Amino acid sequence: MSDLVKEFNDYRSKMNDKILADNNKIIKRIFNLDTNAYAEGVLDKKTKELLGLVASAVLRCDDCIKYHLEASYNEGLTKAEVSEALGIATLVGGTIVVPHLRRAYEYWEALENQG
Repeated sequence: MSDLVKEFNDYRSKMNDKILADNNKIIKRIFNLDTNAYAEGVLDKKTKELLGLVASAVLRCDDCIKYHLEASYNEGLTKAEVSEALGIATLVGGTIVVPHLRRAYEYWEALENQG
């Protein structure tokens, strides 16, 4: 696993464990809602991940972009599909999204290069 991917996943996992250990009912419900929102439904998981990716890019959340990139990669989406979705995000979000687009491409490359 590339260092970039490993570092992100290790930190996310460690901090999620700490957050959930506080046993805050509201936060636990939000985490559960998030998990269930991306489950297979009328829309397939690939479509939902692309929707999450576009929304994350428009909102300029790098952690969210990484999360949805990895989920998209794990669902078997291609670089071309992800690139097209990120193009829509950049169109909707404007040029302020470009720095996040750069980091998204870097992270996708790290996902493709993990061993």
